[in-house]
Amino acid sequence: MRVLLLTAGALVGFAANSLLTRAALGTAQIDAASFTLVRLLSGAVVLTLLARVRPRASTEGGSWTSALALAGYAIFFTLAYRRIGAGVGALVLFGTVQITMIGTGLVRGERPAPIDWAGLALALAGLLALTLPGASAPDAMGICLMAVAGIGWGAYSLAGRTSRDPLGATAGNFVRATAGGALFVAASVPGLHATPGGLGLAAASGSVASGVGYALWYAVLPAIPAWRASVVQLTVPVLTALVAGVLLDEAITVRLAVATVLVAAGVWLTVAPALHRG
Repeated sequence: MRVLLLTAGALVGFAANSLLTRAALGTAQIDAASFTLVRLLSGAVVLTLLARVRPRASTEGGSWTSALALAGYAIFFTLAYRRIGAGVGALVLFGTVQITMIGTGLVRGERPAPIDWAGLALALAGLLALTLPGASAPDAMGICLMAVAGIGWGAYSLAGRTSRDPLGATAGNFVRATAGGALFVAASVPGLHATPGGLGLAAASGSVASGVGYALWYAVLPAIPAWRASVVQLTVPVLTALVAGVLLDEAITVRLAVATVLVAAGVWLTVAPALHRG
C-alpha cells in the first residue's frame, strides 16, 4: 500500500509538471530558460529545507551524473513545450522513458513476462499512432526535443533505483542541476522575459510538482523493476491529456484518443498481473 500511494503521488506530480509548464509557455508568460532556472531553483530550496527539518540527517547528497540527467531533461522538456501541447508532450516523454528504462533493464538482466511484452507493444503502438506523419501530427521538432528529455528522465530514474535516501539525493541533485539552468539562462540573453504569473507557475512546478514529486518517485524506484517503473509512468499522459483538455482548452483529437487508449491498455496489461503475483 505504501508503494502504491507513493507512486500515485509521484505520477500526479509528473502530470502537474506538464500542465504547469505548458500553461506558462503556451501563453508566453515566461521564456523557456527562465522557467527552467526558477523551476530547478525553487525545487532545490524546498527540498533542502525538507531535508534539514526532518528528524534524521541526510545520508546522500545526490551526484553530478544524476544532476546532469535532471538538468538535461528539464531544459529539453521546457523547449519542447513551446511547440507541442501538454497531452502530446507527456505521451512522447514517457514513451521515450519507457524505451530507455526497459532497454537498460534488459541489458542488466531483467526479464519481463510475456504479458508484460504485450503491454509494452500496445503502449509503443500508441506512441507510434501519435507520431506518424499526417495532417494532425504534432510539431516534429517539438517531438524530437521531448524525446531527448525522455532519455534524460529515463537516465535520472535509473540512477534513483540505488538511492537509500530519496529526499537527500533529490535535494542534492536539484542543487547541482541549477548550474545547468543558470547556463541555459546565460545562453538565452537577450530573449529573457517573465510575468508574475509565469514566475508563479515555474515556482509551483519546481517546489511541489518537481521537488516533492521526484522525492516520492525516488522513494518508489528501489522497490519496483525498471521495466515496471517505466510502464507505470505511461498513465501520466492519459491524465495529462484529459486535464489539459479541460483546463488548457487543448483539443483531444482522434489520433490522441487512440494513442491514449492503446497506452492505457498497455499499462493495464503490465501492472495487472503484478496484483496476482503477490
